[in-house]
Amino acid sequence: MAELLKTPLHSFHQEAGGQLVEYAGWEMPLRYGSVQEEVRQVRESGGLFDVSHMARFGFKGRHARRLLERLCSRRIGDMQQGQARYTLICNERGGVKDDALVYRMDDDDFVMVANAGNRAKLVEHFESVRAENDWKVNFEDRTEKTAMIAAQGPKVMDLVAGVSSEVPTLKKYRFAVKNLMVVKLIVSRTGYTGEDGVEVILPGSMVSTAMKLLLKDVDLRDPNAMVRPIGLAARDVLRLEAGMPLYGHELGEDIDALACGIDFAISFDKEERNLGERFIGQDALEQTREAGGPPMQLVGLKLEGPRTPRQGMPVQASRSSVGEVTSGCASPTLGHPIAMAFVGREHAEIGTSLEVDAGRAMLAAEVVPLPFYKLSK
Repeated sequence: MAELLKTPLHSFHQEAGGQLVEYAGWEMPLRYGSVQEEVRQVRESGGLFDVSHMARFGFKGRHARRLLERLCSRRIGDMQQGQARYTLICNERGGVKDDALVYRMDDDDFVMVANAGNRAKLVEHFESVRAENDWKVNFEDRTEKTAMIAAQGPKVMDLVAGVSSEVPTLKKYRFAVKNLMVVKLIVSRTGYTGEDGVEVILPGSMVSTAMKLLLKDVDLRDPNAMVRPIGLAARDVLRLEAGMPLYGHELGEDIDALACGIDFAISFDKEERNLGERFIGQDALEQTREAGGPPMQLVGLKLEGPRTPRQGMPVQASRSSVGEVTSGCASPTLGHPIAMAFVGREHAEIGTSLEVDAGRAMLAAEVVPLPFYKLSK
C-alpha cells in the first residue's frame, strides 16, 4: 500500500489534536473535537481549513484558453484577469468528470483547482485532449509543490484586514496576487461553506510563515478564538447546508450534468462567442435538453425526527421508489436532519411530501429549496 501523502500543515494538525484519517490518498484531519461545535464555529465566527489535498494545475501558453474552453462547461474566454469561475468538466456522455474552479491570471495563464480524488484521472484527460489537438500549452500539476488554506466565517474578513487592505475589498469570485517576501500568493474570495471568506494558494515552503502572519493575534487553543481549525467532517456538513454538490455524491461520471441543479455552470453558446469552443459532452447534453431534460433531478429534503438520512437510502412516494439520497446529515445550524437526493422530476416540486427508507424506519421528508442555508446580506 502506497504511503499517504502529507500536506505542509501535517505537523500543525498533530499539534492541534486533529484526528488524522486517510482521504483521497492523503492523511487529513477528520475533526479536532466535536463536529457540531466546529460547524457552529464557522457559522458564528471563523474556521481555518487545510485544503492542500485538492488538485492544483497550471495552464500556460498560446492555446491555454482554447484547451480550457474545450475542457470546461463554463465560458472561459470572457473571464477577466483576477476572476475565478466555477465549472464542470464533463465526459462525452454528459456525465461529470469533476467540478473545478478556474482562475485567470493573464491572457494565456490560468490556474485550476479540482478534487483530490480525481487528480490522476484529470491529468490523463487534460494531456489527452491537448495532444489530440496539438495545442501549445505548458500544463503543470502543482499539487505537491503548493499548499492551500481556506478561512471561512463572518469574522474572517476582520482577521484578513489585519494583513491586507485589498483582499477585503475583493468581490466574490475575484482574487488578488500578493507578495509574501520573495513568493507570490493567490488570495481568492471563494469558498465551500456558504460563508464569506478566502482561499489562499501558496508555495508549500511558505505555509508556516503565512500562518504566523495571518494568526499573529489569534490563540488557536482558546475555545473563544476568532478562528479555530476545522476538519473534513464539519466541512462536509457545511457544504451540504450550503447546498453545494460533491463529487461521488451529487456529481459523477454517470450523473447527467443537467440533473445536478447547477445549470449556471453550463454554457451552451460558447462557440457563438469570439474565440469560443464547444465543450466535451455538449452534444450529449444538448440531446438531453431537447428531449425534455434528464428524468432525475437533484432536490433538497427536510426531514422530521432525529434520524439522519445517509447516501444510498431509497426515497419513496406512495411506497414506490422514486429516487435515492446522495448526502445527508443532522444540521447543527438548522436544528433538523437534511439531505440532497435525486428524484424523478414529477416528485421534485417544492413542498412535495416523500419518505426516506432508513431500513427499520420510514423517515418523513419534504422537498425544500436549495441551498438549505444562505448567508443573509
